[in-house]
Amino acid sequence: MSIRHLFALLAVVSLAGCASDPAPNEQLKLTEQAIEQAKAVGASDDVPELHMAEAKYAQARSAMLGKSYKDARMLAEESELDARLAEAKVLTAKSQAQLNQLATRLNRLHKQLGSAQ
Repeated sequence: MSIRHLFALLAVVSLAGCASDPAPNEQLKLTEQAIEQAKAVGASDDVPELHMAEAKYAQARSAMLGKSYKDARMLAEESELDARLAEAKVLTAKSQAQLNQLATRLNRLHKQLGSAQ
């Protein structure tokens, strides 16, 4: 076998390896967990990021059925990030509400202490 044939064979083998993306089963599991976690902290359909996450997850599942594994992986990764953003927004809103409550209580205490003196 000549060097030229060897290089041609190596090129074909390497291209075949690149063309076959593995099924992103683990990524789909992570994405599903991220969506469930966002819902667990209180994200609902009125949170746009959760809605986007669920839509992209459905697209990723559809791409899996069509064996478009690269597309499925990319959509699942985007979906996971959207779900994590939805979770962060809900937690941030809850924290802000708690801070507002504490500020109100603190102001009330300041007024009570000011009138007691």
